[in-house]
Amino acid sequence: MRTTRTLAAAATAVAALGVAAPAAVARDGMPGPRNIVALPSVIARGGQLTITVDGCPSGGTATSDAFRPTTLSPTGGGSARGTATIDHKARPGSHSITVNCGGRTLTNPAAFTVVGGVRGGLGGSTSTGATTADMAIGGGLIAAALAGGGLFWMRRRAERQI
Repeated sequence: MRTTRTLAAAATAVAALGVAAPAAVARDGMPGPRNIVALPSVIARGGQLTITVDGCPSGGTATSDAFRPTTLSPTGGGSARGTATIDHKARPGSHSITVNCGGRTLTNPAAFTVVGGVRGGLGGSTSTGATTADMAIGGGLIAAALAGGGLFWMRRRAERQI
């Protein structure tokens, strides 16, 4: 009974590998873009992103919702590279890059992350004014300082009367 279960499990594993292996071999043998790398992977709005694509020997185009279409130039060795400028109105979060090389496309769904920019000269904050949490923390600190000062004054006063 145990032998039958073991043989059935082994046959299932071999069948699954047999179905997946031709797809993997076929993709590796096909020409076209294989790997999209965006550096830096975390970038602020207005920053410059370098995109490198393997399997794109004649160059191509990179597109994303965070930057305008960018031309990828061949670098030799079957790769292409280009530089994109992140739009100032790009939403913060993860963004994808789609590359078109010689009529073949490849998408990296989470190629880079845009972070919210800072307002230079305004204290480095992207919000205006104090938030309710800031007000609560400040009020708590002031109350603690008043209570501590009052307690100290009362103790000092009591020591003089003795």
